[in-house]
Amino acid sequence: MLVSYKWLKELVDVDVTTHELSEKMSTTGIEVEGVSSPSEGLTKLVVGHVVSCEDVPETHLHLCQVDTGDDELRQIVCGAPNVTAGIKVIVAVPGARIADNYKIKKGKIRGMESLGMICSLQELGLPESIIPKEFSDGIQILPEDAKPGDSIFPYLDLDDEIVELSITPNRADALSMRGVAHEVAAIYGKEVHFPEKELKEVSKAAKDVIDVAIESDKVLTYKARVVENVTVKPSPQWLQNLLMNAGIRPINNVVDVTNYVLLYFGQPMHAFDLNKFEDNKIVARNARAGEKLVTLDGEERELTEEDLVITVADKPVALAGVMGGQDTEIDNNSKNVVLEAAVFDGTSIRRTGARLNLRSESSARFEKGINYATVDEALDFAAAMLTELAEGDVLSGRVEAGSVPTDDVEVSTTLDYVNVRLGTELTYADIEDVFAKLGFGLSGNADKFTVSVPRRRWDIAIQADLVEEIARIYGYENLPTTLPEAAGTAGELTATQKLRRKMRSIAEGAGLTEIVSYALTTPEKATEFTLQPSNLTELMWPMSVERSVLRQNVVSGMLDTIAYNVARKNSNMAIYEIGKVFEQKGNPKEDLPNEVSTFAFAISGLVAEKDFQTKAIPVDFFYAKGIVEAIFNKLDLTVDYVAEKGLESMHPGRTASIYLDGQLVGFVGQVHPQTAKNYNVPETYVAELNLDVIEAALQADKAFVEITKFPAVSRDIALLLPKATTHKDIVTAIESAKVKRLTDIKLFDVYAGANIAEGMKSMAYSLTFQNPNDNLTDEEVTKYMDKITKVLVEQLGAEVR
Repeated sequence: MLVSYKWLKELVDVDVTTHELSEKMSTTGIEVEGVSSPSEGLTKLVVGHVVSCEDVPETHLHLCQVDTGDDELRQIVCGAPNVTAGIKVIVAVPGARIADNYKIKKGKIRGMESLGMICSLQELGLPESIIPKEFSDGIQILPEDAKPGDSIFPYLDLDDEIVELSITPNRADALSMRGVAHEVAAIYGKEVHFPEKELKEVSKAAKDVIDVAIESDKVLTYKARVVENVTVKPSPQWLQNLLMNAGIRPINNVVDVTNYVLLYFGQPMHAFDLNKFEDNKIVARNARAGEKLVTLDGEERELTEEDLVITVADKPVALAGVMGGQDTEIDNNSKNVVLEAAVFDGTSIRRTGARLNLRSESSARFEKGINYATVDEALDFAAAMLTELAEGDVLSGRVEAGSVPTDDVEVSTTLDYVNVRLGTELTYADIEDVFAKLGFGLSGNADKFTVSVPRRRWDIAIQADLVEEIARIYGYENLPTTLPEAAGTAGELTATQKLRRKMRSIAEGAGLTEIVSYALTTPEKATEFTLQPSNLTELMWPMSVERSVLRQNVVSGMLDTIAYNVARKNSNMAIYEIGKVFEQKGNPKEDLPNEVSTFAFAISGLVAEKDFQTKAIPVDFFYAKGIVEAIFNKLDLTVDYVAEKGLESMHPGRTASIYLDGQLVGFVGQVHPQTAKNYNVPETYVAELNLDVIEAALQADKAFVEITKFPAVSRDIALLLPKATTHKDIVTAIESAKVKRLTDIKLFDVYAGANIAEGMKSMAYSLTFQNPNDNLTDEEVTKYMDKITKVLVEQLGAEVR
């Protein structure tokens, strides 16, 4: 919100500097982004009267004789297409400074002496987006009453100071000059002075010309006035200056009046050309799917059922609360005007603006809220201004549909409630003073009082809001400062923090590098690499399809990272991530998803590069599985691996599900070649683990087992088995022998090749036995080995080598 300090001082008697005002407003709840002056850096700019203007043959130049209040006329060469004799212009005399600190000097152009420069507003540093279109390609023409030689700053209000406010959603009342004036008046204990306009109506009734109707619950009220016989022309200079200082381009007197009311009241308005209506009935409704509207910016917009539109003859003529339509816009030939003032649902307006990437000053105010109590006043004020600036005839009465509450809102509290929460000892007289400054009504006493809150402060609804207002106006700096009374305690990491740090330490010890990928992805990627079904959680207003749903896995984002690096010749990747995935078991439109803490890693390329001593070692399944085993070993947890063929995104023969105490905790394996191709990555191995399941397992009580003083005995066994036999099959068979002294099973060799029959392989294991209470004898160990061997032969058809 850009606030003209000149305009503000007309509304409230404040005589402090803008610097002091900025500090005071910031400390009372409305942040000031900064203060600027349009004239900053500009010097020696005066009014000039072009006495004569001659075209320079065979050029676009003009040789002008300009009166700048000096004894003699000043010769200036000008190339602007709209320069002509008799007009008043902006002249930068030699020595002047214009935009970008450019200094004007005497010079010669095509051999002709030029003693200055006739300036456009762009050359004064004003952005082209706010300059009236009739002057956008030429010089600025000043009012006829401008006196040659005078500084141009007062004529264009360039000597104003602009205070830029950062308005938070809870203080949308400050998106109007009246709201800002109320705030400043409360801060300094001043009175506000709002000018009134006398509305003169003709006898002809507006209801005989138009009718309005509402066909959507998203339109709370819709009001209109009719002004006939207007003369469309440029606005007076003061109004153009005011709008440009607020960052709005002047269009014409009718449109400028609606923008003035927008800034003054905070009430968005729109003006329609009544003669362009195909019917006399205006209907506010939801758009129909597929309807189209060409807005004032010339863009054709395809509408959805969530959009609100204003229609005439069942055709959209405006995108309600956002932007008008091109077919009914005001132009120089407009004679009869319909002024609209309404209250639209802010959420609906925000959705439309986000979907179409279209935001306006009007939509910004509807999104945050407007003052219901001044809708009628703002509409009448605009109509009255059109009688002054456009010589229009205002038809009697407003035509309206729907209604909104306009009464004050009453909130009650007690003096004790206030003092306890602020730590103060305020009296009831102090409370009276605060709410008098705010312009709020007050009744009651210290035991209980009721505050009548005007509709302009729709952010105040409960006791806590009253406490905040008292603190703001009383002064935060005046509140007592006390230290909290609490015993100091040593800080401690939570179980979640400990696990995350442990996982990072293990992963980085394994040579992995941490990344952070987006939690938003595509619907297709979200459902990949998931072992359990889950509904999609979609964003209501995504910025793009690539970031439209919450992820259900971390791996897909890691593959995107690998693809990005591979495309840049960095193919040896070893990365990990700790983040959230989002499981949705209910209705995505009603239920929040379950956030699951997840650890994942991805490895591709080579584990070791080729050099003169060693061969290149590529990543394989066992390398990835080894990292998983290292993780669980260091966490002192035991897991089981089960071959997994149902995960479509993973290689069916090189993927294992991981179970912890019988509960699925994750998976490890190779990305399916087709999936890898889709992601543009080479052969890649990944794993994903549910940290919530792991954390719960770590919380379980652990029984202490005393370390025995008796030594362990190890025996090796080599088995000849069919190639289809897995390590899991062998371990299961060995455990089924139920040798209670068996403490460890380790696979230390796998071989298939020379001297091994086709379709067979050799697997060698080291089995460890230990008796915690006595030494084991050779006979006992041999007995255990025989028992295990018998089971392997019977269950798996193994041959002991």
